[in-house]
Amino acid sequence: MRPDPISVSAAQLLRALVKRIALNMNRISIGRIRSVDWQSLTFTGERHEISLRLAGPDPHLALEALRVELRHAEWQLDGHIVAEILIVDEQVFDDGSITLEIEALTLCE
Repeated sequence: MRPDPISVSAAQLLRALVKRIALNMNRISIGRIRSVDWQSLTFTGERHEISLRLAGPDPHLALEALRVELRHAEWQLDGHIVAEILIVDEQVFDDGSITLEIEALTLCE
């Protein structure tokens, strides 16, 4: 079965998110990405739900670094801005890996 394609803004957001996680790519698993159109009276964009699993040595350090990035970084994507991004859930497993549920709102420029 083929996965559903993701939107351009979701793909850009995912790349930016993975780049900011202080782990090698082989330590990050993408679980699921879901995006839905969003609009207000003045803006249009997408709401995103992303599930990631961080593995390997010290995923807790990578999680803490990501938390700092989420609070302080400006997230500029081509044609979109990240208006909101946060970790809504995390789960630690016996092997030390961590699953993160991230939600974000991107707005069209």
